[in-house]
Amino acid sequence: MADTYVGAIDQGTTGTRFMVFDHSGQVVANAYEKHEQIYPEPGWVEHDPMEIWENTKDVVTTGLDEADLDAEQLEAIGITNQRETTIVWDKETGKPVHNALVWQDRRTTDRVEEIQEEGKVEWIREKTGLECDAYFSATKTEWILDNAEPLKMEASRGEDVRTRAENGELLMGTIDTWVIYNLTGNHITDVSNASRTMLYNIRELEWDDELLEEFNVPKEMVPEVRPSSDENTYGSTDADGFLGAEVPVAGALGDQQAAMFGQTCFDEGDAKNTYGTGSFYLMNTGTDAVESDHGLLTTIGFQMSGEPVQYALEGAIFITGAAIEWLEDVDLINNAAQTAELARSVDSTDGVYMVPAFTGLGAPHWDGRARGTIVGMTRGTRKEHIVRATLESIAYQTRDVAEAMEADSGVETTTLRVDGGAVKNNFLCQLQSDIIQTDIARPEVDETTALGSAYAAGLAVGYWDTVDELRDNWQIDREFSPEKDAEEVDKLYDRWDDAVEKSLDWAREE
Repeated sequence: MADTYVGAIDQGTTGTRFMVFDHSGQVVANAYEKHEQIYPEPGWVEHDPMEIWENTKDVVTTGLDEADLDAEQLEAIGITNQRETTIVWDKETGKPVHNALVWQDRRTTDRVEEIQEEGKVEWIREKTGLECDAYFSATKTEWILDNAEPLKMEASRGEDVRTRAENGELLMGTIDTWVIYNLTGNHITDVSNASRTMLYNIRELEWDDELLEEFNVPKEMVPEVRPSSDENTYGSTDADGFLGAEVPVAGALGDQQAAMFGQTCFDEGDAKNTYGTGSFYLMNTGTDAVESDHGLLTTIGFQMSGEPVQYALEGAIFITGAAIEWLEDVDLINNAAQTAELARSVDSTDGVYMVPAFTGLGAPHWDGRARGTIVGMTRGTRKEHIVRATLESIAYQTRDVAEAMEADSGVETTTLRVDGGAVKNNFLCQLQSDIIQTDIARPEVDETTALGSAYAAGLAVGYWDTVDELRDNWQIDREFSPEKDAEEVDKLYDRWDDAVEKSLDWAREE
Protein backbone atom coordinates (compact mmCIF):
# COMPACT_ATOMS: atom_id res chain seq x y z
CA MET A 1 0.00 0.00 0.00
CA ALA A 2 1.28 3.48 -0.88
CA ASP A 3 2.39 5.81 1.90
CA THR A 4 -0.15 8.40 3.01
CA TYR A 5 0.32 12.06 3.87
CA VAL A 6 -1.50 15.25 4.84
CA GLY A 7 -1.67 18.31 2.57
CA ALA A 8 -1.80 21.98 3.54
CA ILE A 9 -2.95 24.95 1.45
CA ASP A 10 -1.27 28.09 2.79
CA GLN A 11 -2.96 31.07 1.16
CA GLY A 12 -0.84 34.06 2.15
CA THR A 13 -0.71 37.78 1.46
CA THR A 14 1.73 37.58 -1.43
CA GLY A 15 1.16 34.07 -2.75
CA THR A 16 -0.26 30.58 -2.31
CA ARG A 17 1.73 27.55 -1.19
CA PHE A 18 0.82 23.87 -1.14
CA MET A 19 2.83 21.54 1.06
CA VAL A 20 2.58 17.85 1.87
CA PHE A 21 3.88 16.46 5.18
CA ASP A 22 4.65 12.97 6.33
CA HIS A 23 4.05 11.47 9.77
CA SER A 24 7.25 12.96 11.22
CA GLY A 25 6.26 16.46 10.05
CA GLN A 26 8.84 16.51 7.25
CA VAL A 27 8.09 18.18 3.91
CA VAL A 28 7.56 15.81 0.96
CA ALA A 29 6.04 18.28 -1.53
CA ASN A 30 6.15 22.06 -1.90
CA ALA A 31 4.84 24.38 -4.64
CA TYR A 32 4.33 28.15 -4.59
CA GLU A 33 2.84 30.84 -6.80
CA LYS A 34 2.60 34.59 -6.31
CA HIS A 35 -0.51 36.65 -7.04
CA GLU A 36 -0.92 40.30 -8.01
CA GLN A 37 -1.04 43.05 -5.38
CA ILE A 38 -3.59 45.66 -6.50
CA TYR A 39 -3.29 49.25 -5.19
CA PRO A 40 -6.24 51.29 -6.58
CA GLU A 41 -5.46 54.29 -4.33
CA PRO A 42 -2.91 55.14 -1.61
CA GLY A 43 -3.60 52.96 1.43
CA TRP A 44 -5.91 50.61 -0.52
CA VAL A 45 -4.85 46.99 -1.12
CA GLU A 46 -6.84 44.38 -3.08
CA HIS A 47 -6.47 40.84 -4.40
CA ASP A 48 -8.38 39.09 -7.18
CA PRO A 49 -10.17 36.13 -5.51
CA MET A 50 -10.46 34.24 -8.80
CA GLU A 51 -6.70 34.52 -9.37
CA ILE A 52 -6.16 33.17 -5.85
CA TRP A 53 -8.44 30.18 -6.51
CA GLU A 54 -6.80 29.42 -9.86
CA ASN A 55 -3.37 29.63 -8.22
CA THR A 56 -4.57 27.33 -5.42
CA LYS A 57 -5.53 24.65 -7.93
CA ASP A 58 -2.23 25.13 -9.77
CA VAL A 59 0.00 24.75 -6.70
CA VAL A 60 -1.89 21.70 -5.44
CA THR A 61 -1.61 19.84 -8.76
CA THR A 62 1.99 21.03 -9.34
CA GLY A 63 3.07 20.05 -5.83
CA LEU A 64 1.62 16.56 -6.18
CA ASP A 65 3.02 16.07 -9.69
CA GLU A 66 6.54 17.21 -8.83
CA ALA A 67 6.65 14.89 -5.80
CA ASP A 68 5.15 12.05 -7.85
CA LEU A 69 2.22 11.74 -5.44
CA ASP A 70 -1.37 10.80 -6.15
CA ALA A 71 -4.22 12.79 -4.55
CA GLU A 72 -5.52 9.47 -3.20
CA GLN A 73 -2.46 9.41 -0.91
CA LEU A 74 -3.72 12.49 0.94
CA GLU A 75 -5.64 11.51 4.07
CA ALA A 76 -6.76 15.13 4.61
CA ILE A 77 -6.17 18.73 3.60
CA GLY A 78 -5.79 21.64 6.01
CA ILE A 79 -6.24 25.31 5.15
CA THR A 80 -4.36 28.30 6.51
CA ASN A 81 -4.77 31.84 5.29
CA GLN A 82 -4.11 35.56 5.48
CA ARG A 83 -6.78 36.24 8.05
CA GLU A 84 -8.82 39.45 7.87
CA THR A 85 -8.79 39.73 4.06
CA THR A 86 -12.44 39.74 3.04
CA ILE A 87 -14.44 38.50 0.04
CA VAL A 88 -18.14 38.77 -0.82
CA TRP A 89 -19.42 36.44 -3.54
CA ASP A 90 -22.58 35.26 -5.31
CA LYS A 91 -23.92 32.08 -3.70
CA GLU A 92 -25.25 30.71 -7.00
CA THR A 93 -22.44 31.53 -9.43
CA GLY A 94 -19.53 31.57 -6.96
CA LYS A 95 -18.31 34.83 -8.52
CA PRO A 96 -16.96 37.62 -6.27
CA VAL A 97 -18.85 40.90 -6.38
CA HIS A 98 -15.63 42.87 -5.88
CA ASN A 99 -11.93 42.24 -5.37
CA ALA A 100 -10.93 41.00 -1.93
CA LEU A 101 -10.10 43.81 0.52
CA VAL A 102 -6.73 42.83 2.04
CA TRP A 103 -6.02 43.02 5.77
CA GLN A 104 -3.56 45.87 5.06
CA ASP A 105 -6.27 47.98 3.39
CA ARG A 106 -6.97 51.30 5.17
CA ARG A 107 -9.93 52.62 3.15
CA THR A 108 -12.35 52.27 6.08
CA THR A 109 -10.28 54.39 8.49
CA ASP A 110 -12.92 57.17 8.43
CA ARG A 111 -15.60 54.66 9.42
CA VAL A 112 -13.43 53.38 12.27
CA GLU A 113 -12.89 56.95 13.53
CA GLU A 114 -16.65 57.49 13.42
CA ILE A 115 -17.09 54.45 15.71
CA GLN A 116 -14.34 55.74 18.00
CA GLU A 117 -16.10 59.11 18.27
CA GLU A 118 -19.34 57.33 19.15
CA GLY A 119 -17.57 55.75 22.14
CA LYS A 120 -18.08 52.15 20.95
CA VAL A 121 -14.46 50.98 21.08
CA GLU A 122 -14.66 49.35 24.52
CA TRP A 123 -18.01 47.73 23.63
CA ILE A 124 -16.41 46.13 20.55
CA ARG A 125 -13.31 45.06 22.50
CA GLU A 126 -15.38 43.35 25.20
CA LYS A 127 -17.21 41.24 22.62
CA THR A 128 -14.40 40.50 20.15
CA GLY A 129 -11.11 41.02 22.01
CA LEU A 130 -10.07 43.30 19.12
CA GLU A 131 -9.19 46.96 18.74
CA CYS A 132 -11.63 48.80 16.51
CA ASP A 133 -9.52 49.07 13.37
CA ALA A 134 -9.78 48.98 9.58
CA TYR A 135 -7.56 45.86 9.77
CA PHE A 136 -10.52 43.59 10.55
CA SER A 137 -13.27 42.22 8.28
CA ALA A 138 -16.35 44.03 9.63
CA THR A 139 -15.80 47.43 8.01
CA LYS A 140 -14.42 45.77 4.88
CA THR A 141 -17.63 43.76 4.39
CA GLU A 142 -19.71 46.87 5.03
CA TRP A 143 -17.68 48.82 2.45
CA ILE A 144 -18.11 46.14 -0.23
CA LEU A 145 -21.88 46.00 0.34
CA ASP A 146 -22.08 49.79 0.04
CA ASN A 147 -19.68 50.23 -2.88
CA ALA A 148 -19.53 47.14 -5.13
CA GLU A 149 -20.99 47.88 -8.55
CA PRO A 150 -24.19 45.89 -9.19
CA LEU A 151 -23.17 45.47 -12.85
CA LYS A 152 -20.19 43.34 -11.80
CA MET A 153 -22.62 40.91 -10.21
CA GLU A 154 -24.41 40.04 -13.43
CA ALA A 155 -27.63 40.01 -11.43
CA SER A 156 -30.69 39.00 -13.41
CA ARG A 157 -32.68 41.60 -11.50
CA GLY A 158 -31.46 45.13 -10.96
CA GLU A 159 -31.24 44.80 -7.18
CA ASP A 160 -28.39 46.44 -5.33
CA VAL A 161 -25.71 44.45 -3.56
CA ARG A 162 -27.07 45.01 -0.07
CA THR A 163 -30.59 43.86 -0.98
CA ARG A 164 -29.19 40.69 -2.51
CA ALA A 165 -27.15 40.08 0.65
CA GLU A 166 -30.28 40.45 2.80
CA ASN A 167 -32.08 37.97 0.53
CA GLY A 168 -29.39 35.39 1.23
CA GLU A 169 -28.00 35.51 -2.32
CA LEU A 170 -24.50 36.64 -1.30
CA LEU A 171 -21.92 35.07 1.01
CA MET A 172 -19.01 36.64 2.86
CA GLY A 173 -15.90 35.14 4.30
CA THR A 174 -12.21 35.38 4.95
CA ILE A 175 -9.87 33.55 2.57
CA ASP A 176 -10.17 30.22 4.40
CA THR A 177 -13.94 30.31 3.79
CA TRP A 178 -13.41 31.13 0.11
CA VAL A 179 -10.99 28.22 -0.36
CA ILE A 180 -13.15 25.75 1.62
CA TYR A 181 -16.21 26.84 -0.41
CA ASN A 182 -14.40 26.24 -3.69
CA LEU A 183 -12.97 22.90 -2.53
CA THR A 184 -16.14 21.46 -0.95
CA GLY A 185 -19.12 23.66 -1.84
CA ASN A 186 -19.70 24.35 1.88
CA HIS A 187 -19.76 27.80 3.52
CA ILE A 188 -17.60 27.25 6.62
CA THR A 189 -14.94 29.00 8.70
CA ASP A 190 -13.14 28.00 11.88
CA VAL A 191 -13.18 29.73 15.26
CA SER A 192 -9.71 31.29 14.82
CA ASN A 193 -10.68 33.04 11.59
CA ALA A 194 -14.14 34.00 12.86
CA SER A 195 -12.45 35.72 15.79
CA ARG A 196 -10.68 38.08 13.36
CA THR A 197 -13.78 39.51 11.71
CA MET A 198 -14.88 41.93 14.50
CA LEU A 199 -18.32 40.32 14.11
CA TYR A 200 -17.81 37.24 16.31
CA ASN A 201 -18.27 37.12 20.08
CA ILE A 202 -15.22 35.23 21.35
CA ARG A 203 -16.74 34.53 24.75
CA GLU A 204 -20.20 33.42 23.62
CA LEU A 205 -18.62 31.67 20.57
CA GLU A 206 -21.25 32.90 18.11
CA TRP A 207 -21.85 35.61 15.53
CA ASP A 208 -22.91 38.68 17.48
CA ASP A 209 -26.28 40.09 16.40
CA GLU A 210 -25.49 43.57 17.75
CA LEU A 211 -22.19 43.74 15.85
CA LEU A 212 -23.79 42.45 12.65
CA GLU A 213 -26.36 45.23 13.01
CA GLU A 214 -23.71 47.88 13.76
CA PHE A 215 -21.79 47.02 10.58
CA ASN A 216 -24.88 46.35 8.44
CA VAL A 217 -23.84 42.77 7.67
CA PRO A 218 -26.87 40.48 7.14
CA LYS A 219 -26.60 37.28 9.20
CA GLU A 220 -27.52 35.27 6.10
CA MET A 221 -24.06 36.09 4.70
CA VAL A 222 -21.81 34.74 7.43
CA PRO A 223 -20.36 31.21 7.38
CA GLU A 224 -20.95 28.37 9.80
CA VAL A 225 -18.23 28.32 12.48
CA ARG A 226 -16.51 25.01 13.26
CA PRO A 227 -13.53 23.80 15.36
CA SER A 228 -10.07 24.35 13.85
CA SER A 229 -9.48 20.59 13.83
CA ASP A 230 -12.84 19.03 12.98
CA GLU A 231 -13.55 15.30 13.22
CA ASN A 232 -16.77 15.90 11.29
CA THR A 233 -14.69 17.57 8.51
CA TYR A 234 -15.78 20.59 6.46
CA GLY A 235 -16.57 18.39 3.46
CA SER A 236 -14.47 16.70 0.79
CA THR A 237 -13.09 17.58 -2.60
CA ASP A 238 -15.10 16.37 -5.60
CA ALA A 239 -13.92 13.13 -7.19
CA ASP A 240 -14.82 14.71 -10.55
CA GLY A 241 -13.03 17.97 -9.72
CA PHE A 242 -9.49 19.18 -10.35
CA LEU A 243 -7.95 16.73 -7.83
CA GLY A 244 -9.78 13.71 -9.18
CA ALA A 245 -10.21 12.34 -5.66
CA GLU A 246 -12.40 12.74 -2.59
CA VAL A 247 -10.09 14.17 0.07
CA PRO A 248 -11.50 15.41 3.41
CA VAL A 249 -10.91 19.07 4.23
CA ALA A 250 -10.66 18.74 7.99
CA GLY A 251 -8.73 21.65 9.48
CA ALA A 252 -8.44 25.42 9.18
CA LEU A 253 -6.52 28.03 11.12
CA GLY A 254 -5.73 31.67 10.46
CA ASP A 255 -2.08 31.88 9.49
CA GLN A 256 -0.78 33.13 12.82
CA GLN A 257 -2.76 30.62 14.85
CA ALA A 258 -1.56 27.93 12.43
CA ALA A 259 2.05 28.93 13.09
CA MET A 260 1.39 28.72 16.83
CA PHE A 261 -0.06 25.23 16.29
CA GLY A 262 2.85 24.22 14.04
CA GLN A 263 5.30 25.45 16.69
CA THR A 264 3.43 23.14 19.14
CA CYS A 265 2.50 26.04 21.45
CA PHE A 266 -0.24 23.91 22.99
CA ASP A 267 0.31 24.96 26.61
CA GLU A 268 -0.46 28.14 28.50
CA GLY A 269 2.51 30.53 28.31
CA ASP A 270 3.97 29.09 25.09
CA ALA A 271 4.83 31.91 22.66
CA LYS A 272 5.91 32.30 19.03
CA ASN A 273 6.60 35.11 16.60
CA THR A 274 6.09 34.74 12.85
CA TYR A 275 8.02 37.04 10.51
CA GLY A 276 6.14 37.33 7.24
CA THR A 277 4.73 40.38 5.44
CA GLY A 278 4.01 41.56 8.96
CA SER A 279 4.98 39.94 12.26
CA PHE A 280 2.59 38.32 14.66
CA TYR A 281 3.54 37.46 18.21
CA LEU A 282 1.14 35.06 19.93
CA MET A 283 1.09 33.65 23.45
CA ASN A 284 -1.22 30.79 24.42
CA THR A 285 -3.33 31.85 27.43
CA GLY A 286 -5.18 28.52 27.79
CA THR A 287 -8.95 28.52 28.26
CA ASP A 288 -8.92 32.12 29.60
CA ALA A 289 -9.56 35.05 27.27
CA VAL A 290 -7.05 37.42 28.89
CA GLU A 291 -7.96 41.08 28.42
CA SER A 292 -5.15 43.38 27.36
CA ASP A 293 -4.38 46.72 28.99
CA HIS A 294 -1.39 47.32 26.71
CA GLY A 295 -2.71 47.42 23.14
CA LEU A 296 -2.69 43.69 22.39
CA LEU A 297 -5.53 41.66 20.91
CA THR A 298 -7.35 38.86 22.69
CA THR A 299 -8.01 36.23 20.07
CA ILE A 300 -8.99 32.60 19.68
CA GLY A 301 -5.91 30.41 19.29
CA PHE A 302 -7.54 27.16 18.20
CA GLN A 303 -10.16 24.56 19.05
CA MET A 304 -9.93 20.78 18.74
CA SER A 305 -13.06 18.68 18.20
CA GLY A 306 -14.97 18.21 21.46
CA GLU A 307 -12.56 20.39 23.45
CA PRO A 308 -12.84 23.95 24.80
CA VAL A 309 -11.43 26.88 22.86
CA GLN A 310 -7.82 27.87 23.60
CA TYR A 311 -7.26 31.63 23.61
CA ALA A 312 -4.18 33.71 22.86
CA LEU A 313 -2.83 37.22 23.31
CA GLU A 314 -1.58 38.66 20.04
CA GLY A 315 0.62 41.51 19.02
CA ALA A 316 -0.07 42.25 15.37
CA ILE A 317 2.75 44.18 13.66
CA PHE A 318 1.62 45.20 10.18
CA ILE A 319 4.93 45.68 8.35
CA THR A 320 8.16 43.72 8.86
CA GLY A 321 9.03 41.51 5.88
CA ALA A 322 7.21 44.02 3.68
CA ALA A 323 9.75 46.64 4.80
CA ILE A 324 12.50 44.47 3.29
CA GLU A 325 10.43 44.22 0.10
CA TRP A 326 10.23 48.02 0.10
CA LEU A 327 14.06 48.23 0.22
CA GLU A 328 14.02 46.13 -2.94
CA ASP A 329 11.26 48.26 -4.53
CA VAL A 330 13.36 51.42 -4.13
CA ASP A 331 16.54 49.65 -5.36
CA LEU A 332 18.48 49.84 -2.09
CA ILE A 333 18.92 46.05 -2.30
CA ASN A 334 18.69 43.48 -5.09
CA ASN A 335 17.23 40.73 -2.94
CA ALA A 336 16.32 40.02 0.69
CA ALA A 337 19.43 37.89 1.25
CA GLN A 338 21.60 41.00 0.74
CA THR A 339 20.26 42.73 3.86
CA ALA A 340 22.41 40.76 6.33
CA GLU A 341 25.63 41.48 4.42
CA LEU A 342 24.88 45.21 4.09
CA ALA A 343 23.71 45.59 7.71
CA ARG A 344 26.76 43.75 9.03
CA SER A 345 29.09 46.03 7.04
CA VAL A 346 28.39 48.94 9.44
CA ASP A 347 28.75 48.88 13.23
CA SER A 348 25.49 50.74 13.82
CA THR A 349 22.84 52.81 12.04
CA ASP A 350 24.66 56.04 13.03
CA GLY A 351 21.51 57.19 14.77
CA VAL A 352 19.14 56.43 11.86
CA TYR A 353 15.75 54.90 12.75
CA MET A 354 13.24 53.58 10.26
CA VAL A 355 9.58 53.20 11.31
CA PRO A 356 7.87 51.10 8.61
CA ALA A 357 4.34 52.36 9.23
CA PHE A 358 3.37 52.03 5.54
CA THR A 359 -0.17 50.91 6.44
CA GLY A 360 -0.40 52.52 9.86
CA LEU A 361 0.86 50.99 13.10
CA GLY A 362 -0.66 47.95 14.78
CA ALA A 363 0.06 46.69 18.30
CA PRO A 364 0.61 48.26 20.70
CA HIS A 365 0.15 51.72 19.11
CA TRP A 366 -2.95 51.27 16.90
CA ASP A 367 -2.63 54.36 14.77
CA GLY A 368 -4.19 53.91 11.32
CA ARG A 369 -2.85 57.31 10.24
CA ALA A 370 0.80 56.69 11.12
CA ARG A 371 3.05 56.49 8.05
CA GLY A 372 6.53 55.26 7.17
CA THR A 373 9.26 57.50 8.59
CA ILE A 374 13.06 57.64 8.50
CA VAL A 375 14.68 59.94 11.08
CA GLY A 376 18.22 60.79 12.14
CA MET A 377 19.81 60.97 8.69
CA THR A 378 22.90 63.07 8.00
CA ARG A 379 24.92 63.73 4.86
CA GLY A 380 27.00 60.71 5.86
CA THR A 381 24.05 58.31 5.89
CA ARG A 382 24.49 55.49 3.39
CA LYS A 383 22.18 52.74 2.20
CA GLU A 384 23.89 50.33 4.60
CA HIS A 385 22.62 52.41 7.52
CA ILE A 386 19.07 52.46 6.17
CA VAL A 387 19.12 48.70 5.54
CA ARG A 388 20.39 48.07 9.07
CA ALA A 389 17.78 50.47 10.50
CA THR A 390 15.08 48.53 8.61
CA LEU A 391 16.19 45.22 10.14
CA GLU A 392 16.39 46.86 13.56
CA SER A 393 12.85 48.19 13.14
CA ILE A 394 11.61 44.60 12.90
CA ALA A 395 13.34 43.76 16.19
CA TYR A 396 12.21 46.96 17.94
CA GLN A 397 8.57 46.44 16.95
CA THR A 398 8.81 42.91 18.34
CA ARG A 399 10.16 44.28 21.64
CA ASP A 400 7.21 46.71 21.79
CA VAL A 401 4.91 43.70 21.67
CA ALA A 402 7.03 41.45 23.94
CA GLU A 403 6.95 44.05 26.72
CA ALA A 404 3.17 44.47 26.35
CA MET A 405 2.77 40.68 26.37
CA GLU A 406 4.68 40.26 29.62
CA ALA A 407 2.78 43.13 31.25
CA ASP A 408 -0.63 41.67 30.30
CA SER A 409 0.10 38.00 30.98
CA GLY A 410 2.43 38.27 33.96
CA VAL A 411 4.54 35.58 32.23
CA GLU A 412 8.19 36.27 31.46
CA THR A 413 9.23 34.86 28.09
CA THR A 414 12.44 32.86 28.44
CA THR A 415 12.55 31.48 24.90
CA LEU A 416 10.75 32.82 21.83
CA ARG A 417 10.01 30.36 19.03
CA VAL A 418 10.36 32.07 15.66
CA ASP A 419 9.35 31.20 12.10
CA GLY A 420 8.62 32.74 8.71
CA GLY A 421 10.76 33.75 5.76
CA ALA A 422 12.82 36.42 7.53
CA VAL A 423 14.19 34.07 10.21
CA LYS A 424 16.45 32.44 7.63
CA ASN A 425 18.49 35.61 8.20
CA ASN A 426 20.92 34.76 11.04
CA PHE A 427 21.84 38.42 11.47
CA LEU A 428 18.19 39.31 12.12
CA CYS A 429 17.74 36.43 14.58
CA GLN A 430 20.81 37.54 16.58
CA LEU A 431 19.65 41.16 16.43
CA GLN A 432 16.23 40.08 17.71
CA SER A 433 17.77 38.14 20.59
CA ASP A 434 19.89 41.16 21.56
CA ILE A 435 17.05 43.67 21.39
CA ILE A 436 14.52 41.65 23.40
CA GLN A 437 17.25 40.13 25.62
CA THR A 438 15.69 36.68 25.20
CA ASP A 439 16.80 33.37 23.69
CA ILE A 440 15.48 32.72 20.18
CA ALA A 441 14.69 29.17 18.98
CA ARG A 442 14.39 28.54 15.23
CA PRO A 443 12.85 25.16 14.27
CA GLU A 444 14.08 22.84 11.53
CA VAL A 445 10.81 23.11 9.59
CA ASP A 446 10.31 26.86 9.30
CA GLU A 447 7.10 26.66 7.23
CA THR A 448 5.21 26.26 10.50
CA THR A 449 2.07 27.95 9.16
CA ALA A 450 1.44 25.20 6.61
CA LEU A 451 2.61 22.58 9.11
CA GLY A 452 0.10 23.81 11.72
CA SER A 453 -2.86 23.50 9.36
CA ALA A 454 -1.65 20.04 8.30
CA TYR A 455 -1.46 19.03 11.96
CA ALA A 456 -5.01 20.29 12.57
CA ALA A 457 -6.39 18.35 9.60
CA GLY A 458 -4.33 15.23 10.36
CA LEU A 459 -5.44 15.11 14.00
CA ALA A 460 -9.07 15.38 12.86
CA VAL A 461 -8.86 12.27 10.69
CA GLY A 462 -6.59 10.24 12.99
CA TYR A 463 -3.39 10.55 10.93
CA TRP A 464 -1.83 11.70 14.21
CA ASP A 465 -3.43 10.44 17.42
CA THR A 466 -2.29 13.00 19.98
CA VAL A 467 -0.55 16.37 20.22
CA ASP A 468 2.33 14.61 22.01
CA GLU A 469 3.31 13.06 18.67
CA LEU A 470 3.52 16.58 17.25
CA ARG A 471 5.67 17.81 20.14
CA ASP A 472 8.10 14.98 19.37
CA ASN A 473 8.32 16.21 15.77
CA TRP A 474 9.45 19.73 16.80
CA GLN A 475 13.22 20.02 16.36
CA ILE A 476 15.46 23.07 16.83
CA ASP A 477 17.61 24.15 13.89
CA ARG A 478 19.51 26.85 15.80
CA GLU A 479 19.27 28.90 18.98
CA PHE A 480 20.42 32.51 19.46
CA SER A 481 21.26 34.11 22.84
CA PRO A 482 21.77 37.80 23.69
CA GLU A 483 25.31 39.03 23.04
CA LYS A 484 24.80 42.74 23.67
CA ASP A 485 24.68 44.45 27.05
CA ALA A 486 21.11 45.17 28.26
CA GLU A 487 21.95 48.76 29.22
CA GLU A 488 23.30 49.53 25.73
CA VAL A 489 20.21 48.01 24.09
CA ASP A 490 17.84 49.92 26.40
CA LYS A 491 19.37 53.26 25.29
CA LEU A 492 18.84 52.38 21.62
CA TYR A 493 15.29 51.24 22.35
CA ASP A 494 14.44 54.52 24.12
CA ARG A 495 15.30 56.41 20.91
CA TRP A 496 13.07 54.00 18.95
CA ASP A 497 10.12 55.33 20.99
CA ASP A 498 11.04 58.86 19.89
CA ALA A 499 11.13 57.77 16.24
CA VAL A 500 7.71 56.10 16.51
CA GLU A 501 6.32 59.33 17.94
CA LYS A 502 7.38 61.17 14.75
CA SER A 503 5.39 58.74 12.55
CA LEU A 504 2.07 59.02 14.38
CA ASP A 505 -1.06 60.70 12.99
CA TRP A 506 0.70 61.72 9.76
CA ALA A 507 -1.88 60.90 7.05
CA ARG A 508 -4.53 63.47 7.91
CA GLU A 509 -5.27 64.44 4.30
CA GLU A 510 -6.06 60.81 3.33
